[in-house]
Amino acid sequence: MLVSTLVFILAPFLVSSTPVNRPTSGGAAYFMTNLDDNVVVSNKISPDGKLAIACTTKTRGRGSAGVVANPGADPLFTQDSVRVSGNNLYTVNAGSNTVVMFRIDPNDPTRLTMVGNPVSSGGDFPVSIAVSEAKNMVCVLNGGEVNGVNCFKPDPQVGLLPIQGTRRSLNISQSTPPTGPAGTVSDILFSADSSKLLATVKGTPPNPGFLAAWSISNDGSLSKDFVSSTPATGGLLPFSATPIKDKNALLVTDPGAGFSVYDLSGLSVEQNKPASSSIIPVQGQKAVCWSAFSPKTGNYYLTDIGTSTVTEASVDGNLKGAVVKQYPLAANSSTIDVAIASLSSNDFLYVLSASAKSIDVLALNAPANARPIQTLKFESALKSKGITVDGNRVQGMAVFVRGS
Repeated sequence: MLVSTLVFILAPFLVSSTPVNRPTSGGAAYFMTNLDDNVVVSNKISPDGKLAIACTTKTRGRGSAGVVANPGADPLFTQDSVRVSGNNLYTVNAGSNTVVMFRIDPNDPTRLTMVGNPVSSGGDFPVSIAVSEAKNMVCVLNGGEVNGVNCFKPDPQVGLLPIQGTRRSLNISQSTPPTGPAGTVSDILFSADSSKLLATVKGTPPNPGFLAAWSISNDGSLSKDFVSSTPATGGLLPFSATPIKDKNALLVTDPGAGFSVYDLSGLSVEQNKPASSSIIPVQGQKAVCWSAFSPKTGNYYLTDIGTSTVTEASVDGNLKGAVVKQYPLAANSSTIDVAIASLSSNDFLYVLSASAKSIDVLALNAPANARPIQTLKFESALKSKGITVDGNRVQGMAVFVRGS
């Protein structure tokens, strides 16, 4: 994208957070409005885990929504549209085909400053972001007609710099905006050792989706081709992917069944060997799609947009998954994106309940003992400051904890 030298120099100063109030915060939780004038909403996390709306920051881009027969929440069909790593926050502008980098103020994490300018995602309809601090790489997943991945180096002064040899296609047939949610891309992340870039793609029933894996060279470039790993029998729609603690494995939600566990130990891009997986059904589920891991409990927390339920799941040392307990939230609240903050007092789960235009907060005291402690309604507070929210457009959830 061509910009004038003056705008380039002044951009970090022209784009700043608009305060609702200015508390000093030990942490923050973020989501985006994903409307034509896209905005990141920063919410203060108090030591007791509860939230308060603090600041809004423009992304200098447009949000968007995929095409679906019955429009509703989850417009991007994805997880990790907002990602925090270190003192930086990254997000997408799906309608502008751009990616944005912000610096988080560690003294007040609700305050964001754009670094450089929005940059082209290298494709259409960017929806998900992955970060590797080990590789100093930021990669984006594009889900439109020009789909696939593309990667950048995050520079603290000028922002995101493209890395040669990382624009790779997934070769799926899609439109811009994409038609879904079946047949769309879902999530992107790095393997635990940052040797591979991974992306999940939903199938079009009865054909299953797959996990794509590219190897990463020392110069940051990606292998020209990817290895495709389809889920075990019963899996159809690989969605969010969360690393399994201390294992070379992933928990992957699947609204076609529940969730799956992918064992990556046998995965080899060079030898074209796929990963193996197992399916764990979640009884009564309609659309288990999002997931996060709690270090305190050692378990995983999955949300179902169809039942507005949080499912707690475990994965043992032999990669055997199981459902531990379920926690119903408000009916028809459309529980979508999730994130977990580990504070000194506890772990806390933050659930974006899109249709209710709220964030539900659960304290994760111990395994099988999640406890709702707050429902933060954000529409009226944002409206009073001129910020519009739409329950069918909000997306993303990421957290920053000072000192973590």
